[in-house]
Amino acid sequence: MTGAQSLDRSDEASNLLSWRPRVAHEAAPVDLDAAERAAGALLAALGLPVDSAGMAETPRRMATAYAEMLAARAFDFTTFPNTEGYDELVLVQDIPVRSVCEHHMLPFVGVAHVGYLPRDRILGLSKFARVVELFAHRPQTQERLTKQVAQLLQDRLAPRGVGVVVEAEHTCMTLRGVRAAGTRTVTSALLGALRENASSRAEFLSLTRTHLEV
Repeated sequence: MTGAQSLDRSDEASNLLSWRPRVAHEAAPVDLDAAERAAGALLAALGLPVDSAGMAETPRRMATAYAEMLAARAFDFTTFPNTEGYDELVLVQDIPVRSVCEHHMLPFVGVAHVGYLPRDRILGLSKFARVVELFAHRPQTQERLTKQVAQLLQDRLAPRGVGVVVEAEHTCMTLRGVRAAGTRTVTSALLGALRENASSRAEFLSLTRTHLEV
């Protein structure tokens, strides 16, 4: 292999990494044994029969369940050259959202609708769901989650605009407190042209609103 060939392959590898950067959430180590003991202590403090046959394994299952809900998978943020010069809205609807309210540690569940106006590169469609999952798998507020998804896409993809709408049902509101069953919360975050350009903003909101009303 000549020096020129080696340099070309090095440049190719560097370009590939820049088009597929690894995205991960830095998290503290998980101690499942300590979590199981803490879960058992919590349940016992609430007066529940943790020594009964039916609940003997509940602390372990509880610890494992929360560990799973709070663990986001790393992924490659794969983009491709926008060779066709596509400049219209790309919108992915009904991305599952499963997160945990940081105030009560109870789940909230719903869907996200994520769109963007491409510039030089386009994003692999599965990565929209990966981005949503990355931020959903941690203690959250829906408002923060919505903004974080939009901001990461803006920072990593550099599109002309980004729009995110999240609609979810919060069990901290439906199962406790006011117990308002059937209610849902809708949040939105708009950046770039989808915030500043009236027609682009209207198109995005119209598509997501129409979907919500169906």
